[in-house]
Amino acid sequence: MPVRLPAIPVLAGLAAFGPATAGAAVASAPPRVELGFQKYTLPNGLEVILREDHRLPIVAVNLWYHVGPANETAGHTGFAHLFEHMMFQGSGHVGDDQHFKLLEGAGASFINGTTDFDRTNYMEDIPSNRLELALWLESDRMGFLLERLDQAKLANQQDVVRNERRQSVENQPYGLVEEELFHRLFPNGHPYYANVIGSHEDIQAAKLEDVREFFRRYYAPNNASLAIVGDIDVARTKALVEKYFGTIPRGPAVPPVEATTPAITGERRAMVKDKVELPRVYLAWITPPIFQPGDAEADLTARILGGSKASRLYRSLVYDKKIAQSVSASQQSLRLGSVFQIAVTAKPGHTAEELEKAIDAELAAYAASGPTADELAAAQNAMYSSTVLSLESLGSMNGVANRLNLYNQFVHDPGYLNQDLARYAAITPASLKVFAAAQLRPDHRVVVYGVPGEKVLPPNPPAAPVPAIAEAPSVSKEAWRNEAPRPGPAPTASLPAARSFRLPNGLTVYWVESHALPVVAGQLVVRSGSAADPAPLPGLAAFTAAMLDEGTKTRDALAIAADLEGLGANLSTGSNFDGSFVTFDVLKPNAEQALAIVSDLSLGPAFPGADLERVRGDRLTSLLQLRDSPFQIALRVLYPALYGPADPYGHTPLGSEEALKKISRDDVAGFYRSSYSPGNAALVLAGDLTEAEARRLATQAFGGWAGSAVATPAPPTPASIPERVVLVDTAGAPQTALLMAQLGVKRADPDFERLNVMNTILGGLFSSRVNLNLREKHGYTYGAFSSLNESRGVGPLFVGSAVRTDVTGPSVHEMLSEAQGMTRAEVSADELALAKDSIARSLPALFETTRSAVGTVGQLFLFDLPPDYYAGLPARLASMTAAEVFAATRRHLTPDRMLVVAVGDRAQAEPQIAALKLGTVAYRDRDGKPPAGGK
Repeated sequence: MPVRLPAIPVLAGLAAFGPATAGAAVASAPPRVELGFQKYTLPNGLEVILREDHRLPIVAVNLWYHVGPANETAGHTGFAHLFEHMMFQGSGHVGDDQHFKLLEGAGASFINGTTDFDRTNYMEDIPSNRLELALWLESDRMGFLLERLDQAKLANQQDVVRNERRQSVENQPYGLVEEELFHRLFPNGHPYYANVIGSHEDIQAAKLEDVREFFRRYYAPNNASLAIVGDIDVARTKALVEKYFGTIPRGPAVPPVEATTPAITGERRAMVKDKVELPRVYLAWITPPIFQPGDAEADLTARILGGSKASRLYRSLVYDKKIAQSVSASQQSLRLGSVFQIAVTAKPGHTAEELEKAIDAELAAYAASGPTADELAAAQNAMYSSTVLSLESLGSMNGVANRLNLYNQFVHDPGYLNQDLARYAAITPASLKVFAAAQLRPDHRVVVYGVPGEKVLPPNPPAAPVPAIAEAPSVSKEAWRNEAPRPGPAPTASLPAARSFRLPNGLTVYWVESHALPVVAGQLVVRSGSAADPAPLPGLAAFTAAMLDEGTKTRDALAIAADLEGLGANLSTGSNFDGSFVTFDVLKPNAEQALAIVSDLSLGPAFPGADLERVRGDRLTSLLQLRDSPFQIALRVLYPALYGPADPYGHTPLGSEEALKKISRDDVAGFYRSSYSPGNAALVLAGDLTEAEARRLATQAFGGWAGSAVATPAPPTPASIPERVVLVDTAGAPQTALLMAQLGVKRADPDFERLNVMNTILGGLFSSRVNLNLREKHGYTYGAFSSLNESRGVGPLFVGSAVRTDVTGPSVHEMLSEAQGMTRAEVSADELALAKDSIARSLPALFETTRSAVGTVGQLFLFDLPPDYYAGLPARLASMTAAEVFAATRRHLTPDRMLVVAVGDRAQAEPQIAALKLGTVAYRDRDGKPPAGGK
């Protein structure tokens, strides 16, 4: 089904996808995707890739530097990642902390930089009339970063990066286990041996001149490629690229990476103790490099073995044997040798040895016989589908711009997409058998057990004193860069509008029409979430949602998973406080069959007893695993403390151990009957559908649904605990997870939009008050935030962060001070404009993909907002004054009564918090219960 629109991918051959036969995947040729682009090279060596796409008034700017840990040397680990941070700290013509502020104020919907072993990338998705701003910023840090790079900035970001390491490795469940896995795969000194972030010792030891030299060597136009994708005029964009990048001089020639990866010739094993509840087994192999023969075979093998609920390892270890809580298999494709990894987490009462034995049995069977033709066809269809679905996004990590740069770096051809898909189409069951037998051998692998025990943290040298901040240079080499570019004419394109109709049975149907790609997404939204749980059975709504895809009158759980996999469809079910959801996306030729499966499991769940017991075990194990995550512990403690356990919002959707153990099949079936009805639900469809097609599909799938309307009882008044502080002890933790919370407002409250602007200024952006304070000014954290929850009832307002243990008290003080500041004076005109512009100008991104569109519209239904709500939001924001925001803030924000939850090393955290004299303290264990003895 070719789509022939200007600057939109042209796809052919999609009829070969299906319709697939239920219960069996149909082998197919890949779609042909004509992804038009222009590539050229500036005289200074910068490669430029341009692609027009006028679906939305958004442009993705995606800049890759061909540098990562692969280019680092011993003792200098983490330099590439450190530069990912330094590049946001200001440059020759851009002031300190202005990069995020300028982009957020311009309405950027995505801003990020990431480091992988072979590259570093910088990305921003921005309104199309602000493209020039993005190019000014990117070019300034490429050409003029060293003019502002001083010891003070380096010291600040060393603190931030070390906090990131604490948060993402050392205080992360199994983080040190995964680090050990790479230590065993690669020899010490190999570029892939160290974590991408590097070690504390190397980060702290980094010298300013070493860092400057690293920049001079690698961050030059001849070692970079720039992809610009979206609502652009190519001729004007070329002129802007020349203006901003053309005068930056070429850097020295970058020498090729000389490291080699030695083969593993004998099994390597390790055991790492971590503060986790359950054992986890990692098996890993070094496999062929990215885009080399064998790489695609590894991708499909990972999908077949552990990529979905239809996979072999899931079926055997989770579904049949019930010895594993989760399984995954993946191929991390890299230049110096890829990493094929299997990770399996045990159920309580089962051992790592038991898991390894079961995994080995599946690997041996796969290597001996290979996959079936159906398994291969389903994996191929899933790969084709995920690739086409990724093209809906212009930027971000998986969008078109990043894909063009990926191909450009590794195969020197941004147009490699069809050859990429052809790699998967050429694979046969026999070739996968050969791959497994040759590559996934026991004597070629690493096995690492992560087991419960006392965690041993790596060396943690003290931070050096932060020097005084140097004055910025006053003389510019190119003075014309001193002023940020002004916005171009505002885009005239309007936001995609959701239209609606109602079926005779009362089901509301929304659809958002977009013919850019042959993709359809949908979401069934039911206005019954965990707030509707019966008081004795917290967790019932989410348990019910989890059971929807576990069997119907016509399919068991494995058949549902296999049918979806064969269609290349993605499906998830879930529940939050206010609603329950079934969400899917698929290529259009298979949309009718995918929606038939959604209808089957939504309207006719059988709640089979054996599957209910298995899911009960899964949910109890998930509850146990929450004890591994400091922030999950904090949330589990906070909700009953803030609302009282009898309030509908007084528990997390997962519920309690006591309730999960006693929920019966009758309870689940009863909740389904009382909550799932067409009058209490909406079906949202988005994508390549006309109104006639949307009506036909909705009627066909849900027209026969019957049921009465559901009455929602008024919630009681929340009853917070009398204490002001709640402490949870996780002895030895390198960070304290902090949440400060108070009751906010209902989503329907007239003040919600004003409070959302306040929240954006307080902690909703990178450039917000609380983040700039804790991260950039003090170096206490990797990031701090605030959040105003959308809820049908009175939702919470949070301020939170994960901070170094030794600065727990000062962090609480600063976070509360920032909240108090919001109640003492109106926000500045600049802050108000930044927040309003950030919200209004980023709205098109809510509709960038079909899945994001159905989620956006589903939320409108959940909160009783009109389908055109977002169309009118910019005008409402434009008329909002600082006085109105301040008045709403004074009415609702109460920092002096905020509940403080701290999860960390009590011996260090408690004295610091006590010194603040906030009030009485309550103590909880990691399950949210008062500890034995009360303290």
